[in-house]
Amino acid sequence: MKQRKNGLYPAVSDELAAVMKSGWADTERRGLEPIPQARQTAARRAAVSARFPGERIVVPAGNLRRRSNDTDYPFRAATEYAHLTGDQTQDAVLVLEPLAEGGHEATAYLLPRSDRENGEFWLHGQGELWVGRRNSLAEGEQLLGLPCRDVRTVADVLREATGPVRVVRGHDAGVEAALTDKVTAERDRELTVFLSELRLVKDDFEITELEQACASTARGFEDVVKVLDKAEATSERWIEGTFFLRARVEGNDVGYGSICASGPHATTLHWVRNDGPVRSGDLLLLDAGVETRHLYTADVTRTLPVNGSFTPLQRKIYDAVYAAQEAGIAAVKPGAAYRDFHDAAQRVLAEHLVAWGLLEGTVERVLELGLQRRWTLHGTGHMLGIDVHDCAHARTEAYVDCTLEPGMVLTVEPGLYFQADDVTVPEEYRGIGVRIEDDILVTAGGNRNLSAALPRASAEVESWMAGLRG
Repeated sequence: MKQRKNGLYPAVSDELAAVMKSGWADTERRGLEPIPQARQTAARRAAVSARFPGERIVVPAGNLRRRSNDTDYPFRAATEYAHLTGDQTQDAVLVLEPLAEGGHEATAYLLPRSDRENGEFWLHGQGELWVGRRNSLAEGEQLLGLPCRDVRTVADVLREATGPVRVVRGHDAGVEAALTDKVTAERDRELTVFLSELRLVKDDFEITELEQACASTARGFEDVVKVLDKAEATSERWIEGTFFLRARVEGNDVGYGSICASGPHATTLHWVRNDGPVRSGDLLLLDAGVETRHLYTADVTRTLPVNGSFTPLQRKIYDAVYAAQEAGIAAVKPGAAYRDFHDAAQRVLAEHLVAWGLLEGTVERVLELGLQRRWTLHGTGHMLGIDVHDCAHARTEAYVDCTLEPGMVLTVEPGLYFQADDVTVPEEYRGIGVRIEDDILVTAGGNRNLSAALPRASAEVESWMAGLRG
């Protein structure tokens, strides 16, 4: 084992090494129940097998990434690997080996428990006594429902592979190096696209996870409202930290960097510095989501008056965004074009901008030329799931040009953003940003708002805040 430079113990005596090898109880776990999504992950692997008959499929989980010196960022398994296995361990690799009789045999290559014979368990920085116990391969088989082998052998296995191979790139350089003469970028892109499209329609496990993520997120928003006085005394970081506590207690993490944007910061779409002041009389745009322990995330935005009451102008702008969101949500239903909810929301916003005198001409002309985009800026939503922007590698015809189906989950999040330096709008508009975002499940009969526990209408927001703040 490589010793840390400037460590206090430069060597290990033979006597100490012998002492450390012995005297440990058997902690092997037996009779484990499969992970909750084992049935669904098996079905997903079967879909991959059917799509790529006779081909070897390689899906890595990824490796630790260095933060600084000898410390690493928290590990999050690659989406494709987690979706197909339910496993979240670093360095792991899923391999689907084609069978002569058709179909594939799936194997998870995992790191076994750290070795006690060579001292890895207490001398290595990723050993058991440093970072915690890993599952044994036998335990992994019980949990995941598929054969597990030592991942330290996978490079040799892959180097010896014959026949067509595809790999998900960008997560494990060692795996890619072992396959360098066996894969092509085009074929690998086809695999990534398929795996992305495999997530377009959520199964029952995924919908339950997203429901839980939204419920925890709602509680996180309530937490924030209760401590807005603390944020006023400090900064947006109090808001960020408050929501993060809920995410870590009830889930795995936040699903993305929380946007805690007060005052003019609300006009910056991805304000994640969260270091600005929180002032009474301003609006707080909070865009945040809890990621569950199985990595499914909510993505919710509310724009809240810091002091609990909208000013007349703030309410006017907020109500326009709310009306646009209502139109967008109403357009989400099976058989509708994916783009319909965006078009519906943008039309309402354009109507208000014309009515306020900020845009000239007819609404049709405004929409044809996209003039409303000066203040609406972004698309009205995206697919949601195990990634906050899920299915991002799907083909255009399967995503933004698709027809909505039951089981799809997407955000509806129109907004209006009047920059502090925008001299084309009246001065009182400048520095106001409003976005309202909810997570919408397409159902057989229309849609269901998974984040409906959080109020949206301006009067309801004020009443809700007053109740929470006493």
